[in-house]
Amino acid sequence: MKDYFTFNLKAQKLLSVWIPFLVVFVIPYVYLMVNIKDFIDPHHPTSIFGFYGILIVLVILAYAIIFYMVKLTIEGIEYKGNHFVFDGTFGQFMGQFILGIFLTIITLGIYSPWFITTIHKFFVNNTSHDSNKLEFEGTAGKLFKILLLTTFLPILVLIIVMVIVQIKNGQSNATTMGYFINVITLFIMIPYMYYFYKWVVNVKFREYAIRWETGFWNSCGKILLEIFLSIITIGIFYPLAILRLYQYFLDRTFAVSEISKKGFGYDLEAGKDFLFIWGQLLLSLITLGIYYPWAYCKINSRIFSKTYSEKIAVEIV
Repeated sequence: MKDYFTFNLKAQKLLSVWIPFLVVFVIPYVYLMVNIKDFIDPHHPTSIFGFYGILIVLVILAYAIIFYMVKLTIEGIEYKGNHFVFDGTFGQFMGQFILGIFLTIITLGIYSPWFITTIHKFFVNNTSHDSNKLEFEGTAGKLFKILLLTTFLPILVLIIVMVIVQIKNGQSNATTMGYFINVITLFIMIPYMYYFYKWVVNVKFREYAIRWETGFWNSCGKILLEIFLSIITIGIFYPLAILRLYQYFLDRTFAVSEISKKGFGYDLEAGKDFLFIWGQLLLSLITLGIYYPWAYCKINSRIFSKTYSEKIAVEIV
């Protein structure tokens, strides 16, 4: 028997958070990017510090509002007649977020795995369902290894190779080299995406351990296929690519205890889901983002209403 989730967040409630996000972050950020030449003076290299200072302030303001967006989203999810509850406080979040930003900057990014872990754990560990807390069991050390081996070292090697090639060949192949770098970076990011999301799905709930049971090569192949289809369609296929990946990995996600096992799934209707999501995205676009809260709630409502868990028979040895 399949037990389906539901999503009941009302757009009007999200709108009260979305409008401040547009005013405080989106509009100033767009203005900053459009007028970037006015903020960075090539004759005064120190002006770049002012630019990034403004950018950091905008990010902090954005995440102050995103906290409430995430809280509303979590509390909008319902399963078996009970809503998820989030009891983390704004003060706790902002304290951890600002400290994490500061430590990440002064360590030149080395602290980022610990920062990401702290924020992810904050949202997971402060979420409960039917009075039972979720508990994230991933570690910052594990994430550091993932980032080091799948991102930092490969990109460092790529940069070194590109610099050597550039020195030997000059600027004559700059366009070809840029294209080559983008392609290689894409291939580098696929293993990272696999290991990162596998790291994310590492949660304990009651007596259950929720994990992905996935194979590296098959999963990376699936990610590559969906990215390829998105690229050759100039992004048109992207919403469906995300849903196909969502279904693929849900099918391989299990909640396992000593005596029971549950699987997850999504009832994908490729054509209908694709047209529905694109319709909502276009309405958001033509209204300059004002419609987005309705799009967000309707898309999530559709996706969650077709997301389910079901008990799997376990062989007793």
